[in-house]
Amino acid sequence: MSLPTPTLRTDRLRLRPFGDADAGDLFALHSSARVLRYWDSPPWHDPARAERFVAACRRMAEEGTGARPAVDRLSDGAFLGWCGLVRWNPEYRSASLGYCFDDAAWGQGYATEAARALLGWAFDTLDLNRVQAETDTRNVASARVLAKLGFVREGTLREDCVVAGEVSDSWVFGLLRRDWRPAGDQESAGTPASS
Repeated sequence: MSLPTPTLRTDRLRLRPFGDADAGDLFALHSSARVLRYWDSPPWHDPARAERFVAACRRMAEEGTGARPAVDRLSDGAFLGWCGLVRWNPEYRSASLGYCFDDAAWGQGYATEAARALLGWAFDTLDLNRVQAETDTRNVASARVLAKLGFVREGTLREDCVVAGEVSDSWVFGLLRRDWRPAGDQESAGTPASS
């Protein structure tokens, strides 16, 4: 069963399927040591990795295992990064959230805005009950994004990543359907609508 990657719009962003023309921007994003400081794999050195990433996004959509759209800024069309729901399991009604944004886009609420749009689509379309996310315990900014979206920190995976010889822990976060608040409900729930 296929799961076409959605095209979604927010006040400031457009989420859309990746295309071949995105390979250069994608490589620039994933080859940045600063961007991938808390990532679970080292920065890319081979530009062909970007082409394989785009192909994997298409395969994921064809196989119906998730959706990973590119994120552009509406005002100027600039590529900011991506946000994805992967490991969709219809039987368990679960998926995992991930995102990666260029450091020039940090601190402006783009990750929160994009993830909220994708989660809204997913809760409506995929009949999800649970979404899980993980972040390096040192990545306080990413933990804040997840908290703004309503995720609850559920535990710590001790020494679960070793990247370039550096061992790190990860926090596990979960968001249940009953706790999900679409953007319009965030203010009434006392949670900021964006970062």
